[in-house]
Amino acid sequence: MKVLVPVKRVIDYNVKVRVKADGSGVDLANVKMSMNPFDEIAVEEAIRLKEKGAATEVVVVSIGVKQAQETLRTALAMGADRAILIVAADDVHQDIEPLAVAKLLKAVVEAEAPGLVIAGKQAIDNDMNATGQMLAALLGWSQATYASEVAVEGDHAVVTREVDGGLQTIRVKLPAIITADLRLNEPRYASLPNIMKAKKKPLEEKTAADYGVDVSPRLSVVSTVEPAGRKAGIKVGSVDELISKLKDEAGVI
Repeated sequence: MKVLVPVKRVIDYNVKVRVKADGSGVDLANVKMSMNPFDEIAVEEAIRLKEKGAATEVVVVSIGVKQAQETLRTALAMGADRAILIVAADDVHQDIEPLAVAKLLKAVVEAEAPGLVIAGKQAIDNDMNATGQMLAALLGWSQATYASEVAVEGDHAVVTREVDGGLQTIRVKLPAIITADLRLNEPRYASLPNIMKAKKKPLEEKTAADYGVDVSPRLSVVSTVEPAGRKAGIKVGSVDELISKLKDEAGVI
């Protein structure tokens, strides 16, 4: 069984994001970029399935700018077999929207015929949390979102997913779309030998036009602002003073 894993290039999660002075978006100049953490978890899960013998090949795909090659090489160094880069934008500030991404992934799925697609539940830059669900709808495949545990049993996948009330275990028929949550696994670090080997692994480059998909944005960003800073707290000397401030100043009781 072939496993397809979409990965996205985002601002590294350790970097403090800065908003442009004109409020038109986030400043990406000289900012460290890396693989979306949820996608990294998805790559790790696909590799583990291959190590268990449940998968035969792991293919990673990224959609965006040419610089996403670095992200794909990271996935190859972790253990993926080959990569596909779909160049859909020239400007690093242009974010390809979930529907366009889902349409491109649908075309890739039809060409590659994987038995399973594992994606991150969301990207940390826009938090859309929509691509996996849209892809499942376009393909008419089963879907299991927010996965914290995955097991392949014959032509089905048993997925434990995180819900508000706790954990829910479902059984979906393959082929299927699974989106990875934070507690699914802990991604491995790529070793130096594997980083060197990744440079020789195949990386195919395509464009959105090759798949006949229009990636023109349907949304426009009105403004981007930093969240308001928290006000300093105060200490109170007694319960009576606390109640008084909650009642008279905060107005919550």
